[in-house]
Amino acid sequence: MRCVIARFPFELTKNGVLETMKGVKPEPVTGESVVIGRREYPAKQVGAVITRQDRRDFSAFEVVRAMTRLGFTCRTHSAASPTTIVDPVQRASALLDAPTAV
Repeated sequence: MRCVIARFPFELTKNGVLETMKGVKPEPVTGESVVIGRREYPAKQVGAVITRQDRRDFSAFEVVRAMTRLGFTCRTHSAASPTTIVDPVQRASALLDAPTAV
């Protein structure tokens, strides 16, 4: 299938991507990712390996769009930390380094 990544056309196939990514160790995922086989790779890493281009030359969206069209599962990981609900008294006590009033 013809895919355009970083303004360059590539003829990609699902088997070709599987072969290219075979033996590549996944980096830690912080944003968009692509599941290839049993491994989850950052989208930018997949794009760099299959196109042999610098990661700054293309966006993760371009890679995700191409991999989705080829039938791979793509995910978005949010770096948001879990929110903790603290009442105003506990927050003020923490800011003042004072014991919590009960």
